[in-house]
Amino acid sequence: MPPFVTEHNNGTSSSTTTVTVDTSNTQTSQDYPVASSSPRSAAGNKFDPSDDSLDGLLKNNHDWAKAVVQEDPEFFKHIALRQEPKILWIGCSDSRVPANQIVQLGPGEIFVHRNIANVVNHSDLNCLSVLQYAVEVLRVEHIIVCGHYNCGGVAAACGHKQYGLIDNWLRNIKDVYRLHRAELDAIEDETTRTRRLAELNTIHSAENVCHSTIVQNAWGKGQKLAVHAWAYDIEDGMAKKLDWCVRDCHAIRGIYIAN
Repeated sequence: MPPFVTEHNNGTSSSTTTVTVDTSNTQTSQDYPVASSSPRSAAGNKFDPSDDSLDGLLKNNHDWAKAVVQEDPEFFKHIALRQEPKILWIGCSDSRVPANQIVQLGPGEIFVHRNIANVVNHSDLNCLSVLQYAVEVLRVEHIIVCGHYNCGGVAAACGHKQYGLIDNWLRNIKDVYRLHRAELDAIEDETTRTRRLAELNTIHSAENVCHSTIVQNAWGKGQKLAVHAWAYDIEDGMAKKLDWCVRDCHAIRGIYIAN
């Protein structure tokens, strides 16, 4: 999807801890099968581009549904009654970053919102509506904002080329660059600099989640809710914590605290 798809590079990152996903408060993927745990299937080898009718995709769906029912005949009847995810995932639209497969959770276990470069801002009614529903109705206990390296949106925001309508969206990322210009300009290697911007953009979006009255009101009512910033590396399939997690209003800058 030029110009937003970039080459794979071998850059380094300042992020820290490799993540082991804690699903102790959710049902396991053995109970809720992921649509496909096969990397090859995730890569699209079961889709024939010449199949204009997309019948092959429907066959994939039917095969998957039959396999799920064979494993658990009551599975679809159960999830049809309700969804009880404990996690809201806010990630990038990039097809290589599928939330359920990355953390090996199945249908009903993770509520997902995705957009270009996992941006959260105060004017995106789509994202804020998802956030409100997840916090107030589903009462999720964790919000993960997950960025990724080799992000075409972040790379595009680093340059000066015009792409059209999306330039208005990329300005959110450019604002993050402006706020951290001293740190980023000091990084000589372009790949390393872009990777660091991907991290800073993710943290900035996570901060904006915390600045929302939706999340602050939940904390004010004593609701259990933690906001996390992660980064996913497409080159090795590993997610990392960005050493950033907020569980209450005390970590929010004073000007953003809503009474």
